[in-house]
Amino acid sequence: MGKIPHSGDDRLHDLPSRAEAEAHVQRIMQQSRSSFSAGMACLPPDRRRAMHALYAFCRVVDDIADSESLSADEKLRQLALWDDRIIHLGHGQATEAITVALRPHVADFDLRMNDFHDIIAGMRMDAITTLCAPDAATLDLYCDRVASAVGRISVRIFGDRSADADQVAYHLGRALQLTNILRDLAEDAARGRLYLPRDLLLDYGIPPSPTDALTHPQLPLVCTKLAKRAGGHFLQAEQAAARCDKTAMRPARLMGTYYAAILEKLRKHGWKNIHDRVSLSPLEKIWLTCQCALAA
Repeated sequence: MGKIPHSGDDRLHDLPSRAEAEAHVQRIMQQSRSSFSAGMACLPPDRRRAMHALYAFCRVVDDIADSESLSADEKLRQLALWDDRIIHLGHGQATEAITVALRPHVADFDLRMNDFHDIIAGMRMDAITTLCAPDAATLDLYCDRVASAVGRISVRIFGDRSADADQVAYHLGRALQLTNILRDLAEDAARGRLYLPRDLLLDYGIPPSPTDALTHPQLPLVCTKLAKRAGGHFLQAEQAAARCDKTAMRPARLMGTYYAAILEKLRKHGWKNIHDRVSLSPLEKIWLTCQCALAA
C-alpha cells in the first residue's frame, strides 16, 4: 500500500488496495439495493467496475446532501472535501477508497474531472438550500449537474466519447431526472422540497409550496406537462444514440427504456395518488430488457 499526503480531512494513511477499494464499492451498491447493477450487466468487466465506482461516488455525495443529521455547513464542508479529492484524482492521486477504485478508469476512459465537480455542485444545490419550485433555468441546471453530468461520465465508460454521446447524456439525464421528480413528489415534499418548475405551477394557479402544490386539484395537469417535456428528452436521446456506437449505447438505451416505461406508468396513473410509488416489477424489467436487446 502506498502513502499519499491528503488535505482537509484526508490524513496521511495507508490507502486500501484496488481489490479492497472495489470491495468497498460493492458494499455501497449492496447497501443501496439499487437496480442500477442490472442495467450494467451487459458491460465488459472493466467498464462495469468503472460504473460501479462511479455509482459509489454518486451515492456518497448524494447521501451527504440528503442527510438529516448533518448541518448545512457540515454538508458543504464534506462536499468541499470531495471537490478536493476529485482535484487529486485528476492529478493521478487517490485519497480514499472510492478514488482508489476510480483512479485506473480515469485514464482508461478519458474521464473529465469537470463532470465530477458538476455532480458535486448539483449536490451542493440541495445542501445549501431546500429547492422549492425552482425557475426553469435553475431546474435545468440542477438536472444537468445531478443527472446529465453522470451521463457524460457514463457514455465515456460505455465506450463512446463523441459529441453525439454527450448529446445522449444531455437529453437522457434530463429525461431521467424529470421522471424521478414526477415519481418522487411525496418523498421530496417530506423533505420540504418541490422540484416542479415555478412557471408551470403559476400557470395553473398553484402556490409554489410542497404542501399546497401536492394537494391542489390542478397538480395532475402540471405533471402531465412536465412529463411531456421528459418524453421529448427521451426521444432526442434516442435520436442521438442512433448516431453513436451501437454497442456502447446499450446500457444507456436500457436505462432509457426502463425510465420511459416508468414515465408511461405515471401518465396512466395520472398523479391521482402521489403516495403510491410507481416502479417496474422484475418481470416487466425482463420483458423490457428483451425488447431492448431485440431492437439493438
